[in-house]
Amino acid sequence: MTIKRVVAVAVAAGLLFLGAYAGFLVHRSRHVVALFKGGPYPVGRAEHELADRSRTDEFAPLGGNPRVLSVWLWYPAAAATGKPSAYAPGAWAGLHKFGPAETAFDRVGTGTYEDAPVAAGRFPVVVLLPGLGFAAPQYSALAATLASRGYIVAGVTPTYSANLTVIGGHAVTASAAGDPSDLDGPRGDRLNAVWAADARFAAGRVGVLLGTHADGGRVAYVGHSFGGAAAITACHEDAACAGAADLDGTPYGPVVGTGLDRPLLMLSSERDGADQDAASRTLFEHSGSAAWAYTIPGARHFDFTDYGAYWLAAPVRAVLPLGSRRTLPIASEYLAGFLEAALRGRPWTPPVVDGVRAADMLVR
Repeated sequence: MTIKRVVAVAVAAGLLFLGAYAGFLVHRSRHVVALFKGGPYPVGRAEHELADRSRTDEFAPLGGNPRVLSVWLWYPAAAATGKPSAYAPGAWAGLHKFGPAETAFDRVGTGTYEDAPVAAGRFPVVVLLPGLGFAAPQYSALAATLASRGYIVAGVTPTYSANLTVIGGHAVTASAAGDPSDLDGPRGDRLNAVWAADARFAAGRVGVLLGTHADGGRVAYVGHSFGGAAAITACHEDAACAGAADLDGTPYGPVVGTGLDRPLLMLSSERDGADQDAASRTLFEHSGSAAWAYTIPGARHFDFTDYGAYWLAAPVRAVLPLGSRRTLPIASEYLAGFLEAALRGRPWTPPVVDGVRAADMLVR
């Protein structure tokens, strides 16, 4: 066989393989994925755009406008009735980044219902903040799980910091001011302060949106990555805050030196040096006795998002900080137990999960 013939055969075989693999990706991306297993309550979901007219948006490319935020609510519903919620409706579909190498968003079952009636009763409020670049809808599994346990969850997408949010039906991307390249020093502290103000504003508006169903006297803040830092700051500044949880984040701002005098939960991945993080250690040492820190075995940074729930092709998973698929359900269980203690006054008993340990450098 001539060299030319060998090359032709190799090219044909390569094209055949690529075609077959592309077909597999398309087929696999159409498999239905359920985001969460429901708790005692069915879950309703609603999307809102809220303007904080007390603040000018300093991250906007054009100055002088109020801070406008997309806030999604997940809440205990009276019944599993109504239209099932789409995972990423309208322009939110832009969150789908990996084509057929990722579960198609129309195949993601949210398990929630659009604008379903709220269940009878008053429920504590949990404000959920994403990691830098992420959006609240990318934490739907965690939010819906908590809502099914009897909490109203307000997911805030920080405008001009998220890679994509939707305002007025249009996609809005990050700005240089809202997503600075250097988070050390004043720029990181300022971003943290704005996000914390976003969270406190959202907490206050939940009562307006859901009336007496929202117990504004029982509020907790939860955040992932940079959102975890903002959650701790928001709790520190809100007299109604009963506790804060940080999912794999590094704390910022004055609260690091003063500590948090409310219950605090820190869950971390097995990042290199995560337990050595100086800011986390300082915050923990200055906080009260109701502060707990745990490391989840095999976890990596993106496991706390919905990337840990739906399918991604192996080459994509290899380049993203993804580890164990156990992370998201483990984090959900720890958060649910912590919120029961912080918001409902029940004793904190950490779930018994194989391999989860107290974070080495944060043990008292």
